Amino acid sequence: MSIKNFSIKSLTLLGFSLVATPLVIALLFGASQVNNLAKNSEGAIIDVATLLDNQQLLKSNQIKMERNASQYLVLRDTALKENYIKISQQILLITQRLIEVSTDETLQKLSREYTATVTKLVNVTIPTAEKKLNNDAAITHPIQNEFNKLTDIYEKITLRGNEINTQYINNIKRDAQDTRDVMIQSLVIIPISLCIAILFIFLITTPLKLLTHSILRLQKGKFDQKIQSTGSPEIQEIAQALENMRTRLHALELQKSSFIRHISHELKTPLAAIREGTELLYDNSVGQLNPEQQEISHIIKDSVFRLQQHIEDLLDFNIVLDSTSLQDSEKILIDDVINQVIFEQKLNIQRNNIELEITPNNIQLMSNRKQVAVIIDNLLSNAIKYSPDNGIIVITTTLIEDQLQLTVSDEGIGISDENHHKIFDAFYQGPPPENSALKGSGLGLTIVKELTLRLSGHVELHSNNQQQRGTKITITLPRASELKELG
Repeated sequence: MSIKNFSIKSLTLLGFSLVATPLVIALLFGASQVNNLAKNSEGAIIDVATLLDNQQLLKSNQIKMERNASQYLVLRDTALKENYIKISQQILLITQRLIEVSTDETLQKLSREYTATVTKLVNVTIPTAEKKLNNDAAITHPIQNEFNKLTDIYEKITLRGNEINTQYINNIKRDAQDTRDVMIQSLVIIPISLCIAILFIFLITTPLKLLTHSILRLQKGKFDQKIQSTGSPEIQEIAQALENMRTRLHALELQKSSFIRHISHELKTPLAAIREGTELLYDNSVGQLNPEQQEISHIIKDSVFRLQQHIEDLLDFNIVLDSTSLQDSEKILIDDVINQVIFEQKLNIQRNNIELEITPNNIQLMSNRKQVAVIIDNLLSNAIKYSPDNGIIVITTTLIEDQLQLTVSDEGIGISDENHHKIFDAFYQGPPPENSALKGSGLGLTIVKELTLRLSGHVELHSNNQQQRGTKITITLPRASELKELG
């Protein structure tokens, strides 16, 4: 079974298990190593403490035994002899304990020698001294020699005990180093676990990112590309639902586009005849009209013109609905497109005595020429509509990090803050300017926003009618560059 066929829940549980298992194993192993180190250290410390305690007891009792022997040889007191024997028995118990608790053969051998020497002092030297009546050298020298021998053996025991203690300490250090090395080696599991986690994050998020990309594509009105996914069953279900929605939206879009094209064509044909007939009447081509008839002809002529403008706006809006019209891209010089739009708007500009300020820039754009022209045309039309007579419209183009920023600003009445969020809505029209001969359909800025989004750009509005600064609209489009002059 392929891992792509796992559900998101199964992938999550599997990923968590694969990430957590090595970490838990490393934790348990590390805890075991530390526990063993603690036990070994505890045992070593107890052995060292026991050895040192027995050595101290052995030394102190040896001194007491030697002092009692000296006093007994001088005073011949029975109590001193009994105390001497008692101390010797304690020493024998201590040496026996040393032999039992120690696993070192050298220390055991020295302890046995020490035991034999003490036994000899108790069983041989003192009874021999009792037969002598005088405390002369013949009595003290053998006893002193035995005690000197006992001291030498003790020093050897102490030296060997120190060596054993050093071995214990070295063993603890070695065990600690080994444990540290093992713990450091166990850290390798962390990057392995991270790699496993990253792998499963990739497996889970990649199909979701593809779905997000498909949703954003649908949001931009691009319904021509089929939505497919090979992820988990849940992802495939979502992808199938999106595909069904895409198919339905595409069909609806085609139906709307077809309807608008058809109705626009059907309206334009009789409208052209009405406009032509009105022009003939207005020009007195079929006979002189009286002033009342002339005024009526003028009203019909203006109404036909506005109706024709509305039909043109409707056709532009149809371009927004038709995603197939956005597929062709070419390199265009933005100054040429601006000049083309200005030429088409020349009559409206002259009618309102508008002054244009344009700063040419050699900026080329990889985009759809027709769509860019429609955007600029609607921005300019909106600026002309709301500009006062003898007003100034400024058109600027700037290249910023491979992006074109095109700004159109006017000196009109501006837009209030509460209407900023409505201005791009379809069929919304703000308060009309005074004495404006141009009437809009409320689709201009909607077309600007939708086409800009479909061209992967964005639009910004800067306006405040309370400060009488007019309106400034900036569009940003990608894939722009500076045109390099040849020669």
